[in-house]
Amino acid sequence: MRENTIHTVTSVFLTVAVLVLSVSFLLLKKQDFSESENRYLEPFPVFTWESVKSGQYMEDINSYLCDHFPLRDFFIGVKTKTEITLGKKEINQVFIGKDGYLIENYQKPVNTDQISQTLKKFGEKEELKGKELHLMLVPTAIYTYKNKLPEFAPAADQMDTARKIYQDSGLLPIDCSQDLLTHEKDGQLYYRTDHHWTTYGAYVGYLAFCREKGFTPIDLDGLEKEIAADDFCGTIYSKVNDYSQKGDVITIYRNPSDKLTVFYEDTKETTDSLYNLEYAGKKDKYSLFLNNLHPLIEITNENAESDRELALIKDSYANSMVPFLAHHYKKIYVFDTRYYKLGPSSFIKGHEGVTDVLVLYNLNTVDTDLGIRGIY
Repeated sequence: MRENTIHTVTSVFLTVAVLVLSVSFLLLKKQDFSESENRYLEPFPVFTWESVKSGQYMEDINSYLCDHFPLRDFFIGVKTKTEITLGKKEINQVFIGKDGYLIENYQKPVNTDQISQTLKKFGEKEELKGKELHLMLVPTAIYTYKNKLPEFAPAADQMDTARKIYQDSGLLPIDCSQDLLTHEKDGQLYYRTDHHWTTYGAYVGYLAFCREKGFTPIDLDGLEKEIAADDFCGTIYSKVNDYSQKGDVITIYRNPSDKLTVFYEDTKETTDSLYNLEYAGKKDKYSLFLNNLHPLIEITNENAESDRELALIKDSYANSMVPFLAHHYKKIYVFDTRYYKLGPSSFIKGHEGVTDVLVLYNLNTVDTDLGIRGIY
């Protein structure tokens, strides 16, 4: 009798739960974008006989139902937390590290030779003769924070790749790897929930740049410090979906002696700041550096310490280093070659004031970054 009662109660509970979830699915407004996962959700598929016959329509329906299931974020978070509690150390190519760090795995690259030759050809272009041309390949947290990785976590050595590219490309290297290791205990170098280095990590990279260029670096203590956000949950957070994870702090620095004009070529917008703090209230908070993605940004500092001009070809790691570089250059031209299609070398040819060229990419994405292949 008791077993029948338990069975009946369980059946009623499951029936009610299914009905509630079904009604919720029908009535609740569907989202187009998942803030927590930082991606667009599957739209309702368009019905065609071809898609039905091929089976694609039912696959798309299944993806749609999975993406818009009621309380989806809650259930994903519970699943992830359960896996971590049970001892799982890697989720979606991300290691569950010590001290709350989520550290992206590094896969052995396959395009190193191609990238090296692309950079070599770039450095040999006639337009760049007489310019000081440097390459900076930044290691990510998996290299610098080995002590925070789970025991026996496998990973290829990023610096093997860096050394090969430095050697084969023929560009003058700026190797900040040892600087990052040296300053590892002085401050937080990488975000716990994102693949980027922190502003302090970017400052350490800037110190290596100054050493190689013979510049006197600015002292952090002489800059105006501001906490732009204290709840930053970045790209790696979105891969792991551990919603109990505490957000990161984003710190920015302003040099009171700088007098900046920042011009965005694509939007024709002009401002006097290297930061757009509107992003501090959004999911993609790292985009507050240099106002997100732009093909070409022209930065002028009337109070720069020199008349030198820099062409910076980069990925997003450079965005948080630019505020430090701006002190040394009258002009900085910032290229994102994923979107700038006219070729930095042609631009440099038409701007004879350019004295320095810096190519800066992080080692975890350089193998697949489309920008570096359009570097000409």
